[in-house]
Amino acid sequence: MARLRIATRRSAQALAQAGVVAEALRTAHPGLTVELVHVDTTGDRRQDVALHTIGGQGVFVKEVQRAVLDGAADLAVHSAKDLPTTPADGLTIAAFCARRDPADALVGRSLDDLAPGATVATGSVRRRALLTEARPDLSFVELRGNIHTRLAKLPTDGALVMAVAALQILGLTELIAQRLDVEQFVPSPGQGCVAVECRSADAAVVARVAALDDPPTRRAVELEREFLAALGTGCTLPVGAHVTGGVLHTFVADADGRVHRQRRPVGRT
Repeated sequence: MARLRIATRRSAQALAQAGVVAEALRTAHPGLTVELVHVDTTGDRRQDVALHTIGGQGVFVKEVQRAVLDGAADLAVHSAKDLPTTPADGLTIAAFCARRDPADALVGRSLDDLAPGATVATGSVRRRALLTEARPDLSFVELRGNIHTRLAKLPTDGALVMAVAALQILGLTELIAQRLDVEQFVPSPGQGCVAVECRSADAAVVARVAALDDPPTRRAVELEREFLAALGTGCTLPVGAHVTGGVLHTFVADADGRVHRQRRPVGRT
């Protein structure tokens, strides 16, 4: 009987995403056995510091990728927004799964319900920049940890920011106080999408995983990632990129806090 091993982080969101991919593979290939291989990542271990100080993008994926490259697993499941734009040698993204809601959301209170000077918890420099543009009076505190740890840190009379997709996959959407519009609050490139990586040389696994690929999602996410790649691998500025309605919406806040937005038609995906 054919067997596939999926490398995944241990967080509730990561395990839920890997579980969905596992079930989709079983459905697409009846008789296939799928197992999960749990991996600890730098991002999970270093929850005492801000993400941008320990490498930002990539801190949640490198060890998971290594498990595949070393043969401990056959494929890796990631949140696409966590994947660096520079491909890992020996790996290929065999599937961009159909995207869930890509938006950010406020938990606790909506923007209109936040009092002047209210506190918002988020570990994302992008989210801070976008919210500051909309509400310059807000103050911010760092937020790290798994979903339930973060939810427990909701500031008194304040809010915290989370991805709608994360709340969706964990069945927690009732906690959303406000879904933030993706054209104003531009998401991270790939947000809401699950990406599946395999060894490039393993044609049989690549072919099996390709059954999960969603072409419109792939086209949109690749365009978003191209924008991020054009900024350079060392970019630590607040960046957002999202394709919706045939338009690529981009957002960059420079080192002086100035906001730069663009809208570029890209055609329907």
